[in-house]
Formats: sequence, C-alpha cells, structure tokens
Amino acid sequence: MSLGKFMGEADAYGEHPGSFNTTHWSVVLAAGQEHSAFANEALEMLCRSYWYPIYAFVRRRGHDAHQAEDLTQGFFEFLLERKGLATVDPQKGRFRSFLLAVLANFLNNEHDKAQALKRGGRRDIISWDELEPEERYRLEPVEEFSADRLFERRWAFTLVERALERLRLEYRQNGREALYTQLQPCLTAEIEPGQYAIIAARLGLSEGAVKTALHRLRRQFGELLRREVARTVANPREIEGEIRDLFTIIAADPTLDAPSTL
Repeated sequence: MSLGKFMGEADAYGEHPGSFNTTHWSVVLAAGQEHSAFANEALEMLCRSYWYPIYAFVRRRGHDAHQAEDLTQGFFEFLLERKGLATVDPQKGRFRSFLLAVLANFLNNEHDKAQALKRGGRRDIISWDELEPEERYRLEPVEEFSADRLFERRWAFTLVERALERLRLEYRQNGREALYTQLQPCLTAEIEPGQYAIIAARLGLSEGAVKTALHRLRRQFGELLRREVARTVANPREIEGEIRDLFTIIAADPTLDAPSTL
C-alpha cells in the first residue's frame, strides 16, 4: 500500500504536543537572530533529530566512519555558532534543500573541514556510542544512490520514523501499546488473507474491531506524517508538493512497506 493512500487533506499549519513549538525554519531563523537558551536548545534538538541523513551524506562523499563522525559534529557546531544563519531566507527553498546546501558548502570548504577534524574539547551534540551510525550505514545500497539522493532518501525516512515514534508514544500513553505493536507492521502493507483473524485472536478482539483500529491507526499516522512535513516548509501551500517529492523518494525504496525496519 502506498503511503499516499491514507494521507488526507492538509491539516492546519500548527503545533503538535511533544515536538518543536514552531517550524524548523523558525528555529533556524530564531537561532540566527538571537543567542537565547531556547534558541540553543531548539537548534540542538534539530541537529539530534536529523543527524543520520547528514552522516550518510558525509560517508557517501567518501569520508571514512571516524571522519564522518568528526565532520558531522563539526557541521552541527558550525550551525550552533550561527555561521550562515543570520541571512537565511526560508522563501528560497525547503528546509531539507537548505540544510543540504549548507552541508555541501561546509564539506567543500577545506578550512572548515580541517577545523572540524582538529577541533578538540568541544561539547559533542551527538553521542555516537548510543547511535551506532555505521550499523545503519552498512545497510545502505553500495552504489545505487549518490550522496545527494542518499541524503534525501534518509531525510524522507527520518520524517516517517519521527511520525511512527510519536504514534507509538500516543498509543502507549493511552494504554494501547499492545494494539499498536500488533497493527504497526500492517501500517503500509497489504493485509494477507487471514491476518485480521490472527491479530484479533492475539488481542481478544473481533475482526471488525481490528479493521476499525487499523483504519484509525493509518489515519493518525497520515496526520502525524503530514505535520512532520509541514514543519519543513515555509508555507502551508508547499506541503502537498513536498509530500509528493518525498513519496517519489520513498517509493523507490524496497523497505517502503516495512516501516518497522526503518
């Protein structure tokens, strides 16, 4: 099943509990204009949320694992130092395009590259021991994607991951995590014959109740994913176009129907 099948019309361009209380663009704009504790915290959170597309891009550009870790940390420090943020204009593009352009320029600048590798005693934004980046990178296709395409691929899947995690937390907070665990593998996959009966038996529900619960889960996931996308564009009118672009990126990936493996 395509993700687009259960993505409804655009939601209001608003907030979502437990996430940034503004868009990603607004975080960058605020960070470029002030050095408040909120701006620092929000920008650091943004870096931690989107570390893997950046790391994968650096690796695909030919840097080894240790260099990629240093360069990714250096890039985040570059952002946290507000370099290049004061004059940013969200109207010139989508957030992922802005981030990719800034990252490419950072890597192309030999001075910044050398400084990132030599820098010592800094406060690291990412704890690599907890994330095991190379375990994830080893699963990437060896030659199929360029650095730019790999970044966009992992950007799209990061948005899906974030929506899935928020969905899981909502179900857990409502005491329904067991239901989520059983239904999540069916979120984007076609239902096999007899699968409803199997899930119903596990949960002690009727098949009709399982079908209704899965329909509701898909709708909630679509809403959460749309909100994630909304935070990455400057204008609500751009949401649909960005979603279409991300679907195109995701549709080429064989793990589309298995979000639990993301």
